[in-house]
Amino acid sequence: MPLIIKDEYPETFFRKDGKRLDGRDLNELRPIKMEVGVVENADGSAYVEWGNNKIYAAVYGPREVHPHHLAKPDKGILRVFYRMATFSVFDRKRPAPGRREKEISMIIADCIEPVLFLELYPGTSFEVFIEVMDADGGTRCASTTVAALALADAGVPMRSLLSAVAVGKINGKKVVDLSGIEDKAGDADLPIAITWYNEEISLLQFDGDMDLNEMNDFLDLAKDALKEIHQIQLNVLKSKYVKLQDETKEKQKEEKKGDK
Repeated sequence: MPLIIKDEYPETFFRKDGKRLDGRDLNELRPIKMEVGVVENADGSAYVEWGNNKIYAAVYGPREVHPHHLAKPDKGILRVFYRMATFSVFDRKRPAPGRREKEISMIIADCIEPVLFLELYPGTSFEVFIEVMDADGGTRCASTTVAALALADAGVPMRSLLSAVAVGKINGKKVVDLSGIEDKAGDADLPIAITWYNEEISLLQFDGDMDLNEMNDFLDLAKDALKEIHQIQLNVLKSKYVKLQDETKEKQKEEKKGDK
């Protein structure tokens, strides 16, 4: 469990045994739990607990575009609405979406769009509503990951899933999956997302100080972490359909008994 519960900078970010303050190794992800089908009235939905982050994503569509002038005659459009609950951060935020939320909404949409077959749905839209209930660093990466999972749960045709994670540098050490306090006080932060059908980078942002050699090391570090995240996404989707298959078989057995 994370040890830091206040938005304060500690004197050091590493324990005497070399581990981070929350007990993780440098290349270790925070605990991740994912679920799908969590919003009943949505076409698809997902939920992720990623460290202290708690985030929902709900997908609606394809449906009519409003306002109509945003519709495209040759393809569908993807609209993402990233919001943080007023109580999700230490300093209570304003209810209205701020500049940062609008920016992240645009980033997530641009990141996910390449994996979707939007040309199959001209004149319509898919809308993804993301609600951050609890925030503790890396919410754009966790939100991108859970949004892709919700789209898959909705049955939207996709070339592949998409996974995202942030890597960074703290006191000269390269680390994976920065927590909120590490993100704010670290030397560098590199959010990255990958599309698995071609293993290309779909999101790459950078804040801080690093050279080109360090950048290559960070990309290798991120890819290993992203593979682990991708496997969690796949396992969650598979478990849903295995459950549906088992329920169908059980229903068929009961129907056969009723016919006798």
